[in-house]
Amino acid sequence: MPTLPVYSIEGAQTGELEVSADVFGGEPNQAVLHQVVVAELAARRQGTASTKTRGEVAGSTRKLWRQKGTGRARVGDRRSPHRVHGGVAMGPRPRSHRQRVSRSVKAEGVRSALSAQVRAGYLTIVEQLELPEAKTRALKAVLDSLGATGRALLVIAEPSETIWRCGRNIPGLSIRAASDITAWDVLTARKVVITKDAIPALEARLS
Repeated sequence: MPTLPVYSIEGAQTGELEVSADVFGGEPNQAVLHQVVVAELAARRQGTASTKTRGEVAGSTRKLWRQKGTGRARVGDRRSPHRVHGGVAMGPRPRSHRQRVSRSVKAEGVRSALSAQVRAGYLTIVEQLELPEAKTRALKAVLDSLGATGRALLVIAEPSETIWRCGRNIPGLSIRAASDITAWDVLTARKVVITKDAIPALEARLS
């Protein structure tokens, strides 16, 4: 089993931790990563774009002028798509963009993302996230000592209202419970900080 260094909230290494090779030491599957990320981003789309067809826009259906004898082109009513304020031909309609991805493929995507971050040296395990005070500056000081500046992901074992309140105003920081992280969360972070007690929860979910 691979071992990863464990750090204190001051940024000093306090030991090492054996982690699952399947979750943190595997070969990243690029095809699965692409499939899972595309599905996650597609699920975020609202799908509310809508246009009106010629049968839905306001206006008369009267033929504007007679078919022949005027020297003008043939024309229908004012709601036809080629006229100003007419309907839209083949425009977008409200729909769902969700893609079906199995639970096992989603788990493989998260495993691949975590393994890729470990290989790149962007993943850090912190011993205990005990803040001296429930303040944003206290959490910011911990992240700075761990090198988690800029776009960072903090993974905790269980949802914590205190941690969330302390971190919600830190630019670029995302806070997720071990049961909620996605491949997109992991891949887009320049630094992934995981609490030591969140490791067993991640391994139980993804193994």
